[in-house]
Amino acid sequence: MKKLVSNLLLIAVFAFSLASCNQAQKMIDAAEQINIQCDPEVLEVVAGNIDATVSVTFPPEYFLPKATLEVTPVLLYVGGEAVGKPFVYQGEKVTDNYKTVTKNGATISEKVHFDYVPGMEKSELVGRAKVFYKGNEYEYPADIKIADGANTTYMLVSTEGSYHYLPDGYQEVIPETAEAQIMYLVNSADVRNSELKSAGIKNFQDALKALDADERRAVKGTDIVAYASPEGPEALNNKLSANREKSANKAFDKITKKLNAGEVTTKSIGEDWEGFQELVNNSNMEDKELILRVLSMYSDPNVREREIKNMSNVYSSLKTNILPQLRRARFITNVEYTNYTAEELADLVENNIDVLDEPALLRAAANAKDIDAKIAIYKQAVKKYGTDKAKYNLGVAYLDKGDNAAAKDAFAKMDKKEGNCYNNVMGVLAMREGKNAEAANWFAKVTCKHGKINQGALDILNGKYNDAAAKLAGTGDHNETLAYILTNQLDKASASIKGNCPFCNYKKAIIAARKGDTAAYNAAMEIVKKNEKLAEKASKDVEFLKYR
Repeated sequence: MKKLVSNLLLIAVFAFSLASCNQAQKMIDAAEQINIQCDPEVLEVVAGNIDATVSVTFPPEYFLPKATLEVTPVLLYVGGEAVGKPFVYQGEKVTDNYKTVTKNGATISEKVHFDYVPGMEKSELVGRAKVFYKGNEYEYPADIKIADGANTTYMLVSTEGSYHYLPDGYQEVIPETAEAQIMYLVNSADVRNSELKSAGIKNFQDALKALDADERRAVKGTDIVAYASPEGPEALNNKLSANREKSANKAFDKITKKLNAGEVTTKSIGEDWEGFQELVNNSNMEDKELILRVLSMYSDPNVREREIKNMSNVYSSLKTNILPQLRRARFITNVEYTNYTAEELADLVENNIDVLDEPALLRAAANAKDIDAKIAIYKQAVKKYGTDKAKYNLGVAYLDKGDNAAAKDAFAKMDKKEGNCYNNVMGVLAMREGKNAEAANWFAKVTCKHGKINQGALDILNGKYNDAAAKLAGTGDHNETLAYILTNQLDKASASIKGNCPFCNYKKAIIAARKGDTAAYNAAMEIVKKNEKLAEKASKDVEFLKYR
């Protein structure tokens, strides 16, 4: 009898267990009735993080009142998986402290987070579920897919930085002048023979002769400018200046026979207050500050003359030392000197580098096509002249080469570590090293366009896409297109792309895929495939998921 009772108990326990199992299995079998939504639908990496909101809707009568459901979000990717914090739900008769799902069903939203690691650009977010019911555990036989992932488009951002070389100051054509003047007696417009035979005129003639034989210099024309000293009635002085213009022109014809002076233009200035101020300023007169103050206070020439004459002790010195120098006509021959060509500079660097001044040396470096040759010439400029400009440009050349350590060393040797250019390249170095907070501090001090462009790059890295688009708008920088893509301004993104390289076409392919333009996508991808690295990236990129 005891054995019969024992067997009956075993059968009852088994039946109860079987019934429990059957009920739990019904939850598992009905899993397709659960509606799962993910925002965003395709996971996206933002500033190194993958964050999403998963909303789970349980239908009525799905959840067993005494059951507990644990769902663990798992991001599966090439090379591994990342396990998130489990979500736990309970039926209405469970007394634990989880989120409750009643017999009427419920919609519950959860946050998921993963730190990005390489490989997650081709991934899948799934849920691994198990039911706990009446002391037993029942696993769902397969992972529940939640979303595809993860979009890494922002990682196309360039962190090489925007910067520039300092201008070399080299002039391809240098304006020069050859000049002489003839002096007149007070209130006279007659040219004295002694003036035409002066040392100044002789030197001027010799200069014109030398110009005619100089292959690097060309005469562009001559200006004859006549003046009167600012003494006496203004009308009289204007007439006197005009007459000196005419007599100077005739004198010029005499002294330049058979000489090339180019096209001649003449001009009468009248009273030479500008020359008067310059001579007084450069003199050793005791009261010159008083005279200069009068000139600044009054613009009327008659008032000026009157006030200066009132200073009797001063006016006597002016009549002797200043005014005679203003009774003149100037011959100014304008000349253009053609500097060394790029080819000549290259030859001089190789064969006679010592004749090059700093601007020429810096231009030769700028012209060099090979980065190592460029660096070598900048080193020569640093060695010979030791200026901050040469040191800075050497550092920039190292940035172009990608030698950040050498660039940092070159910038460290600058005497003045300040200003837009220095602050900007310090920020570039910090950004290249991944020290984004430090880089941001440097760029905050920069007021030129490069600082703004670099701040835009940091905005992209920090997930501030709208800020980046605003900063990069109209810059033509690579990151401008990327910022427009990330803010879904696809027409602007298309318009901003310059060039047809594989990298440009990668961005074109993203734009086309987002627009659903299959023809444009195929055309862009044909060029992308020419770059092995980009082709490999495209094969995993969720931007192109619907085309795989």
